[in-house]
Amino acid sequence: MHKIVLITGVTSGFGKAIAEKFASGSWNCIITGRRADKLHAIADELREKFSVRVLSLVFDVRHNDEVKQNLGNLPDEWKDIDVLVNNAGLALGRDTFDKGSIHDWDTMIDTNVKGLLYVTKAVVPYMIAKNAGHIINIGSVAGKEVYESGNVYCASKYAVDAISKSLRIDLLSHKIKVTALHPGAADTEFSLVRYKGDADKAKQTYEGFTPLYAQDIADIAWYCVSLPSHVCINDLVVTCTAQANAINFYKE
Repeated sequence: MHKIVLITGVTSGFGKAIAEKFASGSWNCIITGRRADKLHAIADELREKFSVRVLSLVFDVRHNDEVKQNLGNLPDEWKDIDVLVNNAGLALGRDTFDKGSIHDWDTMIDTNVKGLLYVTKAVVPYMIAKNAGHIINIGSVAGKEVYESGNVYCASKYAVDAISKSLRIDLLSHKIKVTALHPGAADTEFSLVRYKGDADKAKQTYEGFTPLYAQDIADIAWYCVSLPSHVCINDLVVTCTAQANAINFYKE
């Protein structure tokens, strides 16, 4: 029997790389995202390249009605979810608090915090029913240490850290593992989104050092779920060699 992984935010970056990693290990994949064309193209690619089954669901994790409609009514053959990867998330802007956009704040909180809650709430009953499962929440070093002009983004990722710790406790009796995976600087669409399409500014973010790449995070997520059933990595911070924490970098 093929195992099943559900991954949110698969149209780029970590989500796409994680889907490819699990599919290469012969896992069937439920993939979600907002960009229909990209999501369906990735689904076709996974089927063709890895000969796995893929269910692609187009919805926005910010809207609980969409989450419930898509994940609360899964076909029976897709309900036996072994791993949930809450990857959907974003940063918007690098403004000091006084200059921050409330629209940006709402989008980050609705996606990074409420979206994670909505998806997890919809999926956990499937795991409880079989008394097994593994939830991986993609956090950030910004959820461990606040930096200048990080304000609400940092707050949203601190929330992911707290929710992960709470889930770990609350789901103990159901034998469900919870891992919070906190990456540092990674060269994905993250900065392009944060700087609202300014490619030059996004590129500058990674100049002078070798950052993490999406494949690195996919490999780590795969490692976490490949451990024996009695082993759970609860909390994991990973940075590139040139980054010590959320603030300190060595750039050449």
